[in-house]
Amino acid sequence: METKQNILLIRLRSMGDVLFTLPAVHLVREVFPSAKITFLVSRENAPLLEGFRDVDETISVDRARYRRGNPISICLETLSLLRVLRGGNFSLVVDFQGYGETAWLAWWTGAPRRWGSVYRPARRWAYTRCVNRDNHIHPIEWNLSLLHQCGLHPAQVLNEFTVPAGALEQARRFLAAHKLALDCPTLFIQPFTSTPGKNWPLERYIAVAKHWRERGLQVIFGGGPVEYAALEPARQAGFAVSAGAPLNVSAGLVKLSTLSLGGDTGLLHLAVAMDKRVIAIIPSTAPGGKYPFQHPEWAVTPPAGQNISAITTEAIIEACGHAFTELDVQFNPVCLAAAQKTSEATRDTPAPARRR
Repeated sequence: METKQNILLIRLRSMGDVLFTLPAVHLVREVFPSAKITFLVSRENAPLLEGFRDVDETISVDRARYRRGNPISICLETLSLLRVLRGGNFSLVVDFQGYGETAWLAWWTGAPRRWGSVYRPARRWAYTRCVNRDNHIHPIEWNLSLLHQCGLHPAQVLNEFTVPAGALEQARRFLAAHKLALDCPTLFIQPFTSTPGKNWPLERYIAVAKHWRERGLQVIFGGGPVEYAALEPARQAGFAVSAGAPLNVSAGLVKLSTLSLGGDTGLLHLAVAMDKRVIAIIPSTAPGGKYPFQHPEWAVTPPAGQNISAITTEAIIEACGHAFTELDVQFNPVCLAAAQKTSEATRDTPAPARRR
C-alpha cells in the first residue's frame, strides 16, 4: 500500500516556464495518485495554477515586496514563507527552477528527498538528487527528464490545462459585450512578448487581422495591463482588445477562439496545453527553443541569420490559411456581416478606463 506523499513542486516564474512544468505535474500525480501536491510560485503566476487540476494547494511568493526594497516588508514576507515551508512536512521537493533562491528554499523545507535542476555545481549541496540542466531540449522535455532521471516514468505524456469555469464564463461575457459570436471563427492575437527583440511589428499583426476580418473572421487582440496603451492602434482599427483581462479570462478567450497567433508568450503555450491550434512567430525551432510543444511545425521562423522582422505579412497570412484549412474552418456571409458590424461598433465606442 502506497504511503501517502506530501510533495512540493517549485517554479516561481515566469508564466511560460511555470506552464512548462504542467506535463511534469501530471507525471507526479500519475506516480503518486493519493499524494497531496503543493506548488510554490510567484504571486503573479498563482492564478495559472487554478488550471493545473493535479495541484491541491498553492503557496505564493509576493516578489513585489522584495522589489520595493522595504526591509520590514521583506523580512515579514520571508519569515512567513519560511514558516510555511518548514511546517509543510514535505516528503519530496522537486525544484524545476534551480536558481540559488529556490535551491535554498528546497533545502530549508527539510524534506528527506529533494530533487533539483542544477545550473551550477555550487548548488548541488541543496539536493539529495540533482541533474545538470540540458538546454538543448524543449523546457517541457527537460522538466520530464529531471523526473525520469530521478526514477519517475510516465505511461504517456499529458499536457492539459483546464480553464476554471468562472473564468470561461467571464470570457463568454467579454465576447457578448463586444458583439462577438460564439459560433463564428475567431482569431486571437497576442502580439507582445516579454522581450522587445522577439516582437513581430504590431502593424503587421493588424494587417493580418484586417485580411482575415474581410473574409469573415472575428479578431481579438490580447495582452497584459502594461500593453493596454500600445494596443490602441488595434482598437482604432476596429478590433476587440482584451488587454488587462485576468490571466484565466484570457485563457478562456483563447479556449473559445479558433486559432491563436503570436510570439513566444505564455498565453500561446497555454493555448497548446488546451489542445488549441496556434501559429508561433519565433526566432528559431532549434534544439532548446520554446516552440509549441510537440508541434514545431506550427512555428514560423525568419530565414537563417535574420531576425523576426524578416518574416513577411504574406507568410503569416499563408500560415493562418493552412491552419484554417487544417481545422476545416467554414467562412460564411453571416459571420462576415457580424465581423464588419463588430468592427464598426468597436471603432465608435470610446476606450474604457484603463485597469490599474
